[in-house]
Amino acid sequence: MAHTRLHPSASHGRSGAGGGGNRSRTRTRSHDEDAPIIPILARKVREVEAKAQGKGKLGPTNRTKFQVIALLMREERARVKTSADVSDADRAELLKRLDGIAQILAKTAARDTSLITLLEPDASVSSVAQRFRRDWLLESGAELSPDELIITREVEAKPELPENQVIPQSVKARQLANPFLAPDFSQAAPQPVVPVRRLANWELLGPLLKSFEYGSGGQSASMSLPEVPAIDRFSPKGTELMPHQARFIESARLGHRTYLLADEPGLGKTAQSLLAASVAGAYPLLAIVPNVVKMNWAREVELWTPHRRATVIHGDGNTLDAFADVVIVNYDVLDRHLAWLGTLGFRGMVVDEAHFIKNLQSQRSRHVLTLAEQIRRRTPGGNPLLMALTGTPLINDVDDFKAIWQFLGWLDGDRPAPALMRKLEESGLTPADHGFYPEARASVIDMGIVRRRKVDVAADLPAKRIADLPVELDDDLGRSIQKAERELAARLVTRYRALVAARSTGPKPMVPDEEQRAAFVRAVAHAELEESKGATTGENVFTMVRKIGQAKAGLAADYAAQLVRSVGKVVFFAKHIDVMDTAEDVFAKRELRTVSLRGDQTALERQAAIDAFNNDPDVAVAVCSLTAAGVGVNLQASSNVVLAELSWTAAEQTQAIDRVHRIGQDEPVTAWRIIAAHTIDARIAELIGSKQGLAARALDGSDEEIGSGESVQESALVYLLNQALDGGL
Repeated sequence: MAHTRLHPSASHGRSGAGGGGNRSRTRTRSHDEDAPIIPILARKVREVEAKAQGKGKLGPTNRTKFQVIALLMREERARVKTSADVSDADRAELLKRLDGIAQILAKTAARDTSLITLLEPDASVSSVAQRFRRDWLLESGAELSPDELIITREVEAKPELPENQVIPQSVKARQLANPFLAPDFSQAAPQPVVPVRRLANWELLGPLLKSFEYGSGGQSASMSLPEVPAIDRFSPKGTELMPHQARFIESARLGHRTYLLADEPGLGKTAQSLLAASVAGAYPLLAIVPNVVKMNWAREVELWTPHRRATVIHGDGNTLDAFADVVIVNYDVLDRHLAWLGTLGFRGMVVDEAHFIKNLQSQRSRHVLTLAEQIRRRTPGGNPLLMALTGTPLINDVDDFKAIWQFLGWLDGDRPAPALMRKLEESGLTPADHGFYPEARASVIDMGIVRRRKVDVAADLPAKRIADLPVELDDDLGRSIQKAERELAARLVTRYRALVAARSTGPKPMVPDEEQRAAFVRAVAHAELEESKGATTGENVFTMVRKIGQAKAGLAADYAAQLVRSVGKVVFFAKHIDVMDTAEDVFAKRELRTVSLRGDQTALERQAAIDAFNNDPDVAVAVCSLTAAGVGVNLQASSNVVLAELSWTAAEQTQAIDRVHRIGQDEPVTAWRIIAAHTIDARIAELIGSKQGLAARALDGSDEEIGSGESVQESALVYLLNQALDGGL
């Protein structure tokens, strides 16, 4: 990343003034006493204050001005305090005037708190800020050194690898299998030279960002996409692409290679990105994702591209398959795998929930950008498939675009990259021209911004759908759950063998046929369930599911918080009070306001919570009990439901979802079920779905198959016992 750092220690005082360091610099004495920079700063700070009063949030240009005013004010204060050329009376007057500027800066920052980060010691200072500083000092009459007159864009040193690097054994095996893996094509794909004419001396990053604040003209930020192909050639058997998904994939098939896919949650961004990689031949593909969705990514690869293999990096990567087509890694463990990820020969890269990298100075962002640059260099032609997925590309302000644009190769530091610069030059306009901002916005959008909302594609979507989100329980509690499952399965096997032995008539135990085994398994499961209903101690199917809910609570709340940032209000359902408490703690830490619907509330308290959720824009989440809030409640201010715990009946689940899927709801509803992968939780989710077949056949005329008449709990035990028997227990 290219940037120039402005050093607060720099002085702009007169020759002989304190604080000048080793540089020789003089300033012409002006009629404005001993500090001619102060009236300039006073004028500039009033301009910035006026902008903040008008909109509350400052645009990129005024944010830069705010930062430079603060830095120059610090320099001037240090100079005034130490200068021998200023009398005590004049010094007090100058410091008073500087305090006035500081007060205005403080008031402005109170209106826009994101400005505070610009004042931190390690805040990056762009070459744009350096130019402002130079111009204002020259206006004040300062004589600057040649080094200060010339603004250069320094190339940031390549960040060093963290010390915790690991090389999984599978990666070593792949390297040995192909010693010529991943050649460096950086010399084979030189960057095209763009003739810069009109825009040669213009600062463009600020206007580009500002164009998304002022240049929309009521138009959504979405590039032109091809029409839906007449035949769906890409979705596998049993799946079907929605029209908006097919148009995106067709764009990748036709050769587009960089995307900011900003569709709202529930519109299938993961499926779109995987099929785009398939039609673009962008394998192997690297996917960097939040921890809560990495198992879902592996499942989506299997669903949408079944001919491709996916591997998920856990911890040090001991279970990694380096020969897989899709490598999935979560942000939390990315740092320890940097040494080899950049050399594996990826032809495509996806960054899911890309707003996670909005802070260009964070280690996470630097790691992602470094990997993207390595992949860009090593891909033949320098043209990999790069996709940033996020329903909320902007969290604080329009500056959040910068990291994503840099990942996609649209920016080179604080300047447009060649492809974008070419588009801007072709417009024939400069930032001084009236039509520049809408043209600049359109140019960036054409680079690959795709944004669709649920209401935009409502005709493509079912009115109500359930999306399962598998999560990995890889902490101590998760491991204890898996151990308890094994112990329960072993107990069921012991019961089964005892029953077989009791039914044997000869000297040798009988070998049940398929029908007999099924009857014995059901009998064992039924007996276990009946004992569990009255048990107060020990592990059983009920206590196990309770523990799974506790283990999922934080992950489910974290995902719900991400949804809030993307789509607004969310309804969060759980069965148990401790899971609701955990979720509310997570939401409080995320500074999200919540209301709670529980069984111990009065009717007035309950209605007040419902009204607050539906009518107060600041209330983000309704945390609800499945049993207490599953009926008689209207929460249609949201169209997204998170089911943190599974119910034991399909009807209870349906009732919960229908709290938002009601008359008056004008958006398709999505229910996100959080499923604990590799546990009985996953089987229970399947069983709940199968139990819906009875109502669908009896009431809706469906020909859907009906599951067995067993309860979900009993069916889950049947499944657990069959798995254990087939596994040789």
